[in-house]
Amino acid sequence: MRHFFYFIVLISGVALAQNNAFSIEASVLRGNTLAHKEDMYHLIQGHPEGLMLNYTVKTYGKKEWQRVYNFPDYGAYFLYQDFNSQPLGQAYALGGFYNFYFLNRHLQLRISQGIALVTNPYDKFTNSKNKAFGTPILDNTNLGLTYDNQTLLKPIGFHAGLMFTHYSNGRVKSPNSGINTYLLNIGLNYNLDKENPRVTTLDSTASKKNYRSHIYYNFVFRTGINESPIIRSGQRPFYHLGFYGEKRLNRKSALQLGTDLFLTESFKDYIKYYSVAYPEKHIDADTDYKRVGIFVGHELFINKVSLETQVGYYVYQPFKKDIAIYDRLGMKYNFNERIFASFTIKTHMFLAEALEFGVGVRL
Repeated sequence: MRHFFYFIVLISGVALAQNNAFSIEASVLRGNTLAHKEDMYHLIQGHPEGLMLNYTVKTYGKKEWQRVYNFPDYGAYFLYQDFNSQPLGQAYALGGFYNFYFLNRHLQLRISQGIALVTNPYDKFTNSKNKAFGTPILDNTNLGLTYDNQTLLKPIGFHAGLMFTHYSNGRVKSPNSGINTYLLNIGLNYNLDKENPRVTTLDSTASKKNYRSHIYYNFVFRTGINESPIIRSGQRPFYHLGFYGEKRLNRKSALQLGTDLFLTESFKDYIKYYSVAYPEKHIDADTDYKRVGIFVGHELFINKVSLETQVGYYVYQPFKKDIAIYDRLGMKYNFNERIFASFTIKTHMFLAEALEFGVGVRL
């Protein structure tokens, strides 16, 4: 409790020093764990619960993207979550978020991304039941939809809704089934806001800009390390090459159509292991490990940051252990109109395969 008090005092001081265009928020969480695999039911021993603290920066339309998105918020969060399960333990996460508003700013959609530290990762000797977390450091992704009234008892506000949390290491190291929870989210916020007037008029340059364009062609190189599903089989690099056409529709959206080549070195070891461990499957140890996919995607442009979603299908997949459909979700940072960097997670439904760090060029 003492540390929580120091945290609030620190944030309040920073906010007051910045013309009070900020708010602080605390929420309590309680819900259920979503068992997305049959071998995870033994990990569900109670209802997960937790605490979330947010430091929120408000926008007032000084930049064009703020007006386009109905004056969103952005900020930093701290999330503590107790899974109420001895094998899973607790998680502590830090990250950033965006809040988007609808229905006269009473419906809030929150998208947040960060990193988490878990207390009970897999250990062969002391915690072999935990097949969800193969490493103590994980990726944390949260999605929330809440009713929000920030001036219910001015300057104190109230919110209540649902939040979905996801923890995974992207199979940087096995095991990595990951954990998903859905929780009731109830809390209060305190506004340190001096009612800054919102700028609602677009400047002449922004209002005349036409975002519709011809088709651009993108090349992207994604890489990282991962491990096959066989625990402690060794981390190997992967190289994912992508080429796609992009058609910008408007200020916010672009559609994508393209192809991927997946060169995942850990697949070589996995194929050899599978051919020996399961001879009845008649898998040749020399089966080609490469995969080729085609995908459709959508890119949501916010400012220099954009959110990318893709769904693909393997048209070449000699080793068919995974399902033929894959998906990718992540963020891009556009340095300019030509060069970008990305951080994405590639999965097969709920099962992550790789955390991808990418660089690309748009032609």
